[in-house]
Amino acid sequence: MSSQNSVIEEIREQQKKAFATMTPKEKLAYFWDYYKIHTIVAIAVIVFVIAFINSYRSNKPIAFYAVMLNADSYGDNAAFANTWSEGFMEYAGIDPKAYQVNIDTSVTISADGGNQYEVANRQKMMAMMHAGDIHAIVADTETFEGYARLDYFYDLSSTFSEEELAPYADLLYYTDGAAFDAETGDTLEEMEAAQEAIYNMTIDHSDPSSMEKPVAVGIRIPQTGNRLGDAGYYDYIFENDYTFQGYPSEVMIGIPLSVENPKLTLQFLDYLFEGNV
Repeated sequence: MSSQNSVIEEIREQQKKAFATMTPKEKLAYFWDYYKIHTIVAIAVIVFVIAFINSYRSNKPIAFYAVMLNADSYGDNAAFANTWSEGFMEYAGIDPKAYQVNIDTSVTISADGGNQYEVANRQKMMAMMHAGDIHAIVADTETFEGYARLDYFYDLSSTFSEEELAPYADLLYYTDGAAFDAETGDTLEEMEAAQEAIYNMTIDHSDPSSMEKPVAVGIRIPQTGNRLGDAGYYDYIFENDYTFQGYPSEVMIGIPLSVENPKLTLQFLDYLFEGNV
C-alpha cells in the first residue's frame, strides 16, 4: 500500500514540475484535457440553476395587474410604473418572493380601431379581462366610456361600502346604464350613426342626476395631488384641451367585472392617493 502511495506521489510531483514550466496556453489545454468532464458538468449545473431561478422569477403568479391605456410613457416618467409596482407590493403586503405586480403603460387603443398593433392590443385586453387577469384599467374619458358602455366595469356603489368610497365620493365617474341596451342597428351605417350620436351627446359624467340610470363605474383621477397625476402620464390630455361629450377629458380608473378581489384595486387607488385623501 505504501509503495502504491509513493508511486502516486511521484507522479503528482512530476505533474507539478511539468505544469510549472508550461505557458498559460499549455496550462489551459492541460486543464481542459484532465478536467473537461468535470467542467462541463459544473457548467451544466450552473446553467440549469440560473435557468430555473429565472424561470421561477418570471413565472411567479401576478397578484395585481393594471393597464394604463394610452399613457404617454417617455424618458422622464418611464420608471414610475416600476417604482409603483414595488411600492404597492409593500403597501398591500404582497410577498415579492411569491408574487409579482405589473403596471403596464405600453398599451395604446384609439376609438377608430387603429392599426394592426392596436387591434392586437384590443384582443389582448379582451382575453385578459375575460380571464380576470386585469385588475384595473386607467384611461382617458373617451376610451374609458367605450368600455363602460359595454358593461365591463363593477358598479362601485354596489361593490364597496359608503365608508370605503368616502375618500372618493366627489371623484366618482358615472355612466348611464340605460344606454347599455340601446339599439345600435344591424348595418355598418346604422352602427356608425349610433356611434356618432354617442359622441354628439353632452354628458357630465360627474353628475348622476343628469342620467336616467347612473352607474358609478370609475373614479376620476385629478391631474395633481396623487402619484398618477404627478407622474404626467396623461398631461397631454389637459395640455391639448381634449374634450368628450361636451366636457373636458379626464383620467379614470375602473375595475373589470371579471376581477375576483376588487378590494385590491381599491387598495391600489389608496396607494396612488396616499397622503392626499
